[in-house]
Amino acid sequence: MGKEVIGLDTLTLRPVGYVRSPYQQPREVPRGPGAQHSAEGVLEILPEFEAGLKDIEGFSHLFVIWAFDRSEGFELVGTPPTDDRPHGVFATRSPRRPNPIALTVVELLRRDGARLHVRGVDMLEGTPILDIKPYLSGVAPEHLRRGWLDEAEARAANARG
Repeated sequence: MGKEVIGLDTLTLRPVGYVRSPYQQPREVPRGPGAQHSAEGVLEILPEFEAGLKDIEGFSHLFVIWAFDRSEGFELVGTPPTDDRPHGVFATRSPRRPNPIALTVVELLRRDGARLHVRGVDMLEGTPILDIKPYLSGVAPEHLRRGWLDEAEARAANARG
């Protein structure tokens, strides 16, 4: 395989900013089959990192890497709200992960200095932002697979009639 990293027992990450979100509690974030993430919010970047936003306005969508800062512990296998069957944590978007990090794609609506106004927020108010990257994908839609999620959605649609 690859080179083993020796002595890396912990990794310290520093937030580059914080999320302003309409969601105060985890239960408020839409979940489950057909959940729509259309809420608008603001990514407030700390002043010392504002220069890193240069030219970001040219991108329609962004990857936001953030911390599940209110999640405690982890489960390697769990049942997500989108299915009634258990799946491995690495095949889900569960917040209960060995490393509590998350990835969300948001639409960039506009930039106002160090504030990025976005749509598609699924984070809580005050969530630490670890990094932002432009959304780029070279994978053609016909080559994408959605794993167990397609199967679970089909079962749910059949159950509804």
